[in-house]
Amino acid sequence: MKKQLDELRTLTSHAANRLTETGMPRVAMVQGSIPEHQLAAAYEPMINLILRGSKSMSVGGRTLHYDPATYFVMSVALPAAGVVRPSETGEPYLAVSLTLDAGTIANLLADLPDTGKRWGDEKNAFSIAAVTAELLDAWVRMLRLMNHPSDIPALAPGYEREILYRVLQGPMGWMLRDIALPDSALARVNQAIQQIRRDYALPLRVGDLADRVAMSVSAFHRHFKSVTALSPVQYQKQIRLLNARTLLIASGYSVTAAAHEVGYQSSSQFSREYAREFGQAPARDAMRIASEMSL
Repeated sequence: MKKQLDELRTLTSHAANRLTETGMPRVAMVQGSIPEHQLAAAYEPMINLILRGSKSMSVGGRTLHYDPATYFVMSVALPAAGVVRPSETGEPYLAVSLTLDAGTIANLLADLPDTGKRWGDEKNAFSIAAVTAELLDAWVRMLRLMNHPSDIPALAPGYEREILYRVLQGPMGWMLRDIALPDSALARVNQAIQQIRRDYALPLRVGDLADRVAMSVSAFHRHFKSVTALSPVQYQKQIRLLNARTLLIASGYSVTAAAHEVGYQSSSQFSREYAREFGQAPARDAMRIASEMSL
């Protein structure tokens, strides 16, 4: 697999120190040291493959570490914090990602027999697995298209299906399958997640969410916590705080205005929860990040 990784590193050597488009739908790359505040975010469902260096991802109370020997799958949108590290020889972190599209997965499943091992509903919707030569091969063919952009419309969809197929064959295949099946517990939790993300500034009524996805309140709580490592209320709080941080840093909101914009009635409660989440009071955290960005 060394030869495949070397080619992938060459193909992505022009990636910037931010999410960099490749020309292929849903495929992006990134290279270098990424600021901590950018790695604390609401991540979209994705397959992430590290080509150099390593990364830690923390969701709820669970932290996963992965490197070029493994790949990461997140099958629902989750608030998470990350840390990236260079390689042991000091070369910059380098990774590629494929944002998951449930419709594409559903179309692929329609053409396949039952694939992937399902471990039951009491599993997180994020994990790591050992990378395979077949998966790397599919990534190589996909990323070679950057050198042949006229081929992208015809060939990229097939290579995307192959990447998804290789993941479906692995230990996390159940995540992809279940997110594309509307009656699975994972898909129902995903419906609730999408509503929380849309309406994060509104009061959260867990009973209404449970009814909407056809679950009892107790079953909904259990499945939601199993999938996300967070309760529905904790999930909403993290989404609120992440959005407030963006308002403070990128839009110049005051602490009070940011708190009210994301749904807090009390600025003091907002400041306490913000400091607990990010380690500093809102105004001080925003000033620190602004200072780092100006260097």
